[in-house]
Order: sequence, then C-alpha cells, then structure tokens
Amino acid sequence: MTFNNKLREFMWAAALLPLIANAEDADAVFSGHIKVRGLLDSYSDDSIFQELSGSSAGSLESELRLNLTIDKGPWAFDTAWQLFAGYGDRIELTRDLSSAGLPGMAYLPTDDRRLMNLTDVLRDDGRLVAVHRLDRLSIAYAKDDVLLRVGRQVISWGNGLVFSPMDIVNPFDPTAIDTEFKAGDDMLYGQFSRNNGDDLQIAQVLRKDPASGEPQSSEATSAIKYHGFAGETEYDLLFARHHDETTIGVGGNRSIGGAVVRGDAVWADTPSGNRLQLVANLSYSWIWAGKNMSGLIEYYFSEFGQPSGAYDIENLQQNTELVKRLERGEVFTLGRNYLAGGVTVELTPLWLLTPNLFANLDDGSALLQIVIRKSVSDNAEFIGAVNVPLGPDGTEFGGIETGIANLNLATDFALFTQFAWYF
Repeated sequence: MTFNNKLREFMWAAALLPLIANAEDADAVFSGHIKVRGLLDSYSDDSIFQELSGSSAGSLESELRLNLTIDKGPWAFDTAWQLFAGYGDRIELTRDLSSAGLPGMAYLPTDDRRLMNLTDVLRDDGRLVAVHRLDRLSIAYAKDDVLLRVGRQVISWGNGLVFSPMDIVNPFDPTAIDTEFKAGDDMLYGQFSRNNGDDLQIAQVLRKDPASGEPQSSEATSAIKYHGFAGETEYDLLFARHHDETTIGVGGNRSIGGAVVRGDAVWADTPSGNRLQLVANLSYSWIWAGKNMSGLIEYYFSEFGQPSGAYDIENLQQNTELVKRLERGEVFTLGRNYLAGGVTVELTPLWLLTPNLFANLDDGSALLQIVIRKSVSDNAEFIGAVNVPLGPDGTEFGGIETGIANLNLATDFALFTQFAWYF
C-alpha cells in the first residue's frame, strides 16, 4: 500500500471517528454543480497557433462537482470530488504546447507538486481528456478562538483584487472568468483569534519535488500571517519560507469617502537576488441611471517581470525566477508594470455586465475582457465572455515572438460560454 493511500485512509477514518459515537447529532450538508462550457480561440495569419491548429481551435468541456461537509460538535469534515471531461482540437493544441516546455500551459489539474496524489487521469489522448480528483479532503477542529485544519484545503491572503502577490500558495489567474472554487492544496492550517478582532494564521503547505515524486522540505511553504486593526484600518503582516526563499509582506485596507483603498508590498529573497511586488487598488460602488454599479482600478508592479520588455522565448528562458513562478502558477504576467480596471453594471437584478481591461504599461499592449452573467433561475447561471488582445506584434498581449520569422504566440480573440446548474 502506498504512502498516499495510507494517508487517505487515515484521514477518512479520523474524520468519521467523532461522528460514530452519536451519529444522529452530526450535521451533513451535500451540494454540487454541473457545468458545461464551450471555448473557442481564433488565430491570425501570423500566429504560430494557426500553423499548428488552423484558423481556430475549440473545445467542449463538462464538470461535475460533489461537495460534502459533516459537522459534529467541534469537528468538521470537508471533501469535494470532481469529474472533468473535455473534447476538441483546443485540448490537443494545449497539450502539444505544454509538451514543448511553454510554462503555464498545463491543461489538466495535476498533483505533481501536491503531497497527496488524489488525481486520476482517465483519458488523455488526442482531442479527448477525462480526469477525476478530490479537490478537498480535510478535517477541522474548532473550539473557542482556535481553528485547526489538516488536509487538502484552500487559503486566500492579501488585498489584491486582480493581482495577488501576497496570495503565495495558489492564486487565481487575473483574467480567470470562473473563480467560484480555488484549487485545494495539502496543508496544516491554524487560526488563533483575539478578543479585539485580530487573528494569527499559520500554514504549512507540504509538497513533492515534481521530478522525483518525493516530499521535499525545499518545495514546502511555511507561513505565518497576522491580521489586525488599527482604528479604521486593517493590516496584514506576512512572514514565510516559500520554496526555500524568505518572503515578507505587509498590506492593508481602509475605507475613505465611501471608497475602499487596499494594497500589499511583498518582498522575496531569491537565489537571483531580492525581488519586490506591489499592488494598490481603489474600489467604489454607486448608482447611475437607476442601476447599481461597482468599479475598481488596480496598479501592479513586479520585479520578477522582464525589465527590458523583451518577451521572446529566448529572453524569457533567461529569467529563471519568472519561469519558475509561471510553472508553479504563482504569477501570470511577463512585464513589470500593469494597470487593471473594471466596472460591473447591474443591467437588471438578473443580468450583470462587466467590462475589464488589463494593460501592460511597459509595452502598451492590453487585454479587453467583456463578461456577462445571467441568473437563469435560483439554481442555474449562464456566463459568457470574450477576450480581445490589443497591441502590436512583439508585445505581451499583441503576440510575443517565437524566434521563427513572422510567427508569434498570438490570438485574435477568445470566446467563453458556460452554463452551470447547482443542487
């Protein structure tokens, strides 16, 4: 029996022990969803993607997620099972790009770095993929002002609304459209609350070396974060050893004149030298023409980005600190200075329109994203979105150079549609 199987059986048994003595007092909540989505990417004549896949590539995907939470006194057990399947030439293209070594191109969720292997690939061949996995598997004990939790779970830290440098464990892609569930990681977590509202959070994220498949302390994250209040200002202090690097962060938020100002500064001591990331944003809600509206604007700076704006593959490969973080899914941009903004308009109580813009201030390129959400019923939702890259050849969003004459990594536009049913 493997280590992962032993650990999995132990966690299930430990979770159920508190429930056995008096099962009728246990509170179980079962929920889930089915999502069906279609994706289509269109490519220009100078795109290497057209050489590989034609003028466009699409896929049809479906996802089933089942969530189960059992509470018994101070004990809680949480698990979530996912079944994902997809078909299309877009899947085949993405697999080929990932095999070619382009960072951040993995199509399927994997547990190559996670401590527990709770993912099984059922099919990954040609245009078809299918995988099932446990995205949550944790046991928690909460009493008075103490919360302890072990297993596959999530944490979200920091004050960034688009870019999240303090969320060092598993941040969302800033351009992600469906952010309902964050992928879980294997960790030990503790939260200790104080009477004044402050709290101390501790996390130990355990990982494997993806090359050897063995647990490695150098791949782990050990973090402690203090969240406190100073008058009307909230603040966060972070200290971590993250992939064998020291990471220090400070951030906070405050309401000013009806708007909320937030920001983080995160410093990392890497083998290549010190690197700083900054994020600052302003959000505000108002009523215009009888419609509820909310907007945000955010500035992001990252010393991990290319200092010269040379985004071709050869130059990117020389920026080892950036490539490592792209591969680990910690950063998603290539440059250093960004400005992002968006407005959500409540067209009706059931229709939301959100235009977003993500701009690279160093090369003048940008990504325009328009998202519309429709509440179809109490338990069903439709999402539609279009991404339109803006900028000349050789820029991040306009299409970075491949090293092959007149061919860039470029997309004309991308479409996203999704229907979700909840139960």
